[in-house]
Amino acid sequence: MDERYYDLTKDQKTIKEKYPSITKKYEYLDHTADVQLHAWGDTMEEAFEQCAMAMFGYMTDIETVEPLNTVEVKTEGCDMLSLLFHFLDEWLYKFSADQFFIPREIKVLHIDQKNYKIRSIGWGEVFDLSKHPQGTEVKAITYSAMQVHEGEKPEVFVIIDI
Repeated sequence: MDERYYDLTKDQKTIKEKYPSITKKYEYLDHTADVQLHAWGDTMEEAFEQCAMAMFGYMTDIETVEPLNTVEVKTEGCDMLSLLFHFLDEWLYKFSADQFFIPREIKVLHIDQKNYKIRSIGWGEVFDLSKHPQGTEVKAITYSAMQVHEGEKPEVFVIIDI
């Protein structure tokens, strides 16, 4: 299941056509009662960005989101797995508890792989059901089967609780 399909209104289609298409380097893998996100990139930063966008892409069609506001997320962990977990968890918090912020794009500015710190910025807006199609709510990030593969093609796997 590589792509989510949303039944868009005319207004949502207009917004989607207003901006360039988003490059998606992720896919959704079936998992019992949950969904596994598989994301990759040319760098570890891009793999993390794509994983966060996969999570938000499961909640709505991110191409209907306009880049009207900026939100910054800084977090840290004790290894690469906990760093990925906290990175996604902080972005999920921005959506579900703090500001109802839904990003169109997230850029990881820096991953400090020695001290396990990350700094990122997202461009988007407040989630609005009249503007953004409703997908599936993401309840939590899990450590279950989480993987971070560094190498020529960095990739990450994360199971999200839906």
